[in-house]
Amino acid sequence: MQAVERPRNAIQVAVDKVFSIVFLLYFILSSAFFNAITAIATVLTFPFDKRRQIVHMISCFWGWHYLPLNPFWQFKIEGREHIDPNKTYVIIGNHSSYFDILVCYATFRKFKFVSKETIFNIPLIGWNMYLNQYVKIRRGNLSSIKEMMATCKEWLKMGASVMMFPEGTRTETGEILPFRAGCFNLALELDVPIVPIVIYGTYEVFPKNRNELRTFQPIHARILPPMMPEDYKGKPGKMKDDAYKAMSETLSELRAKHYIGTAAGATEILVGTKKD
Repeated sequence: MQAVERPRNAIQVAVDKVFSIVFLLYFILSSAFFNAITAIATVLTFPFDKRRQIVHMISCFWGWHYLPLNPFWQFKIEGREHIDPNKTYVIIGNHSSYFDILVCYATFRKFKFVSKETIFNIPLIGWNMYLNQYVKIRRGNLSSIKEMMATCKEWLKMGASVMMFPEGTRTETGEILPFRAGCFNLALELDVPIVPIVIYGTYEVFPKNRNELRTFQPIHARILPPMMPEDYKGKPGKMKDDAYKAMSETLSELRAKHYIGTAAGATEILVGTKKD
């Protein structure tokens, strides 16, 4: 089932515009506040928290708290039990929106984000990423990719999970893009499980190349069971294909759960829409 644009009436369009402005203003003000908190926490915890776990958990609260602010997003996440806080993983997620980052924070699990270098240059957001010692990558730059992989290996050896988007960029269609092999090679080389997170609804709320939020849209995430490295020894390609298949099927399932879809032969989307 493909992503579809739900028709909106004039009232919904107006609500979306107002909500987008209010959300942006609140995001800027709250980000300034939480940045101050994370900066203070970094100074106070630096002597005994080398992995910045406390700072990261503050960031998790920061990112998560935006999602329940709007009750019409009906935010739900399931499967947290698949990420044991005492174990190390390579966590992967499908990437269709900047809101995916908020959803990943909402897991309240400890990890190091891998993100493109330009995000580190954004005021407030980038400052927080530096404080958390997240991992930067410059797209298309081979030396940067090698440096990113080396940094991820060091964190994994220290017992810190890493969070990556294997598509490498946000999808422009809502469908999951082909995966790159790096995170799967990393997991097998370091002998750590892959944990997929499937995110539905963030594309509909705030996709790439749109500057306005959607107010009325469920956001649902599901953490899948770990993919164990011993099941894929010497087979990173199969691990990648199995992860892609499982995540694509789960995304379709989550979509079908919230939408009726398109009638056979119909030219309009049957919206009404959430299944009872």
